[in-house]
Amino acid sequence: MNHLLFALIAAFILGLIAVKLLIPLLVRLKFGQNIRGEGPQRHLKKSGTPTMGGLAFIAVLVVATLVYGVYDVVTLVACGITILYGCLGFCDDFIKTVKKRSLGLRAYQKMLGEIVIAALLIFLAVFVLDRGTSLHVFGAGFKEIGVLYYILAFLLIAGVTNGVNLNDGLDGLAAGVSFFVFLGYGMICYWCIEHPPFPAINYGALTAFAGIMAGICLSFLFYNHYPAKVFMGDTGSLLLGGAIAVLAILTGTELLLIIMGGVYVVEALSVMIQVSCFKLTGKRVFLMTPIHHHFEQMGWSETKIVIMFWLASALCVGIGLILFFTTMA
Repeated sequence: MNHLLFALIAAFILGLIAVKLLIPLLVRLKFGQNIRGEGPQRHLKKSGTPTMGGLAFIAVLVVATLVYGVYDVVTLVACGITILYGCLGFCDDFIKTVKKRSLGLRAYQKMLGEIVIAALLIFLAVFVLDRGTSLHVFGAGFKEIGVLYYILAFLLIAGVTNGVNLNDGLDGLAAGVSFFVFLGYGMICYWCIEHPPFPAINYGALTAFAGIMAGICLSFLFYNHYPAKVFMGDTGSLLLGGAIAVLAILTGTELLLIIMGGVYVVEALSVMIQVSCFKLTGKRVFLMTPIHHHFEQMGWSETKIVIMFWLASALCVGIGLILFFTTMA
């Protein structure tokens, strides 16, 4: 368990320092959040709050990995893919804040970037890390699914990266929810050290990676809790989603992620349901989506909603871990 705890603590300390140093730099560069008028009106007061806090995630990930001293091809793949997602998010944030285009990257540009990075992750996992095309099925162990795996992996990566992105809508929400997911995956990776589903993968290195990501989320909460002093932006949310995708794919727990990342699933489904119903019937199911905004429109305080979602995430991760350890035993 030292792999997980030491990495988490190192990243937590480095994160506290990095974000504290980054905030005044973001203020000086005038990288402030643009609040879209169609969102909740109470959010308008957050306009100008420093964003792109996810840049600290990249710095801490690199430095914590070097400090922890795990130099392995798995570490390179995990960190490399995660940073690529962060860079894609940075391009989106840069256009929003500097170019003053509120929607950032155009939809096709963002989608193309996500497809390229997802394809790279799948290629590296299957052919370089010898992960193969099997996955864990509850109660049935690992099953080989061949070419179907590539479709499933693409859907999973797109789902989790966009799910985290949608989840990042309230102070402290995405960082807190993701902390529990990374902590859960840290426990799974630690178990995999002695019971590796894919023998070629160094699960000690992957455990440290999960711990670092959990520490990054926890440290960011010190500055991102309500009222937030800084936002992670797409730089942070896409990076977090990419890191979770890496952990799911390299542990063969793609199906389990649907449960452990249940909050992301609900956030994404709420948007899909809202858009579909409005196009078909002209009526809305929710007051506003993603669903955390629905509760805002009902009059709930931001803090209450965030805590509720944190607890929901902890519950989803707990159920996922129980399922994993009981079916893998």
